[in-house]
Amino acid sequence: MYDERVRRLAAEALAGGETLSAISRRLGVSRSTLRDWRDHPDPKIRPTDCQRCTNGQLPGADYAHLLGLYLGDGCLSALKKDVYSLRIACDDKYPRLIDEAAGAIAAIHPNRPVHRVQAVGYTSVLSYWKHWPCLFPQHGVGPKHVREIELADWQRDLVIGEPGLFLRGLFNSDGCRVTNWTIQLVGGERKRYEYPRYQFSNESADIMALCQWALDLVAIPWRMPRRNILSVARREAVAALDQYVGPKS
Repeated sequence: MYDERVRRLAAEALAGGETLSAISRRLGVSRSTLRDWRDHPDPKIRPTDCQRCTNGQLPGADYAHLLGLYLGDGCLSALKKDVYSLRIACDDKYPRLIDEAAGAIAAIHPNRPVHRVQAVGYTSVLSYWKHWPCLFPQHGVGPKHVREIELADWQRDLVIGEPGLFLRGLFNSDGCRVTNWTIQLVGGERKRYEYPRYQFSNESADIMALCQWALDLVAIPWRMPRRNILSVARREAVAALDQYVGPKS
């Protein structure tokens, strides 16, 4: 018998187009079993099922991560027949971030493929589903910074359970880890000192407040040098945030 985690990973890999042989080697599941899972999916898990509309059991860690990515660089677009596309724009300089975005989407909606559409300088990670608005009620007309962004109670509960992954999504989309420097006099000599810091930039005051709230949840101090820029600069605070985010790659 294989646990649900193995079945979910196999379903994600199959939906993503990975070969039976590759999945078998990686997960230690026979090709015949994988073929049976592919050809006879669990009837309890239909491709169109929505966790919010059925049992409300979203994978908290993956959802918190994807929510952060969506609030930063994501959008929903209405298509024909009540289908929506979820699009996360990812800078091509950071292939790991592209893989993570695709993985988070696949974990939430494992029964459909995740697409990667190349544009100039960035890759759009795409997924099509009628139920994306159920999972992202913040969807609306116009840019996020010109409308109210407020989490539903169930979303807040999931972020409280996984604040680090929510922050990872936010900082991986609209944040950065940079190296600053300063000149100090030491024994009459000018010496250059370098130190890392995090910055998060967003024009939405509501999304900025959510970032501040999540940092407070994990007791990481922050400050606001400008109304649309948040800074985490203390050495111990940067080290703490490194556990959840780290440099982009």
